[in-house]
Amino acid sequence: MTVSSLSHPRYGDSGVIKADAPNNYQQIVTFSDGERLLINNADLAGLNDAIVSESSERTYPKEYSEAIAQIKEQHQQELERLEQELRIGLQAEVSARAEEQVIEQIQSLQNLYKQQREQNIQLQERLDEMEGLRKLEIENQQLQQRIQELERAVEQRPSQEWGNIMTQQATKALNKQVKQALEKTIDLRSLAAEPPKENAQECLRLMGMALKNLASAMNNTQALEAAAIILGSEPTPTAIAYRAEQLEMLPQAISDIRQVLSKPGCTWQEFWNVAQEYEVIKQDYWAELTTQETDLITALQNASSQPDTIQVGSIVAHADPYRTLYVERGEVVEDLGEELVVAWDCWKEQSKKADRYFRDELRFWQPQ
Repeated sequence: MTVSSLSHPRYGDSGVIKADAPNNYQQIVTFSDGERLLINNADLAGLNDAIVSESSERTYPKEYSEAIAQIKEQHQQELERLEQELRIGLQAEVSARAEEQVIEQIQSLQNLYKQQREQNIQLQERLDEMEGLRKLEIENQQLQQRIQELERAVEQRPSQEWGNIMTQQATKALNKQVKQALEKTIDLRSLAAEPPKENAQECLRLMGMALKNLASAMNNTQALEAAAIILGSEPTPTAIAYRAEQLEMLPQAISDIRQVLSKPGCTWQEFWNVAQEYEVIKQDYWAELTTQETDLITALQNASSQPDTIQVGSIVAHADPYRTLYVERGEVVEDLGEELVVAWDCWKEQSKKADRYFRDELRFWQPQ
């Protein structure tokens, strides 16, 4: 740098700053002849450029340079790590939002599918009803046509040629058409002509089921009410159908119960293992059993409710409250007929570990 002040004795001379400034207003300048002077900043030209050049070319000791480089590297790594975490966080947020949108779309599609499925079921039920009505209408027309044909046939032929044959043929034709109209149902007229051979209860059950089927096929309210009275249920299709399903189990229930009762030495537990499966129709199958069978069931139940007798394996105590063994625990290990051998817990460490007692001298042990 050059001294630019005209009043300075070294005006025009150039020098170099080799030492740090003592303050912000002056610089220590070394000239070519070796002289070092403290000169004001205002008396120097090119001071700013020199300061910048010196600061840019400033060197540090090796250990400081390495520390500075390490700090810069750590700073750079930290910036890269923060940038990567930010990028990952943004990607995760975007993925979560996308996943939520996909889940919402799937839920909406599922709800739409469910609604469409319910609508399809309702439409199918309605179509089935219309198809059933259409078939009934066609069958009704066929029946009317057949009746008209038979009436014309009667008018065209002399009555003496038909006789009983006319009645038989007409009955057969009508029965055939009725069976086709009530396919897979029970014929009420056949029940009236020849009831089931087993019992009247079975006849009523079959008649109720037949009326139920007839009410469903013909949409007949009176038949529905009659079926409800016979089957013992509410006069609704659902209640009658449920009751009919119960009664369909009745023959199998009676067969299973009679089979287990016929076994020699039948116990209450064996009977109950079978009967509990048909508990919902207990009143129905009970009415079908004979008096001997119901008496046997009652006897089995009473026997099962009686208190157990003391036997081998029973945990007992002495029955006499004045004996010390009244509060002690023992186990019956042997049955000698009139007497029982009891091993006492309190005698385990003694030479005598058991003793003999009559049954009435013992009681079932109860924790104190």
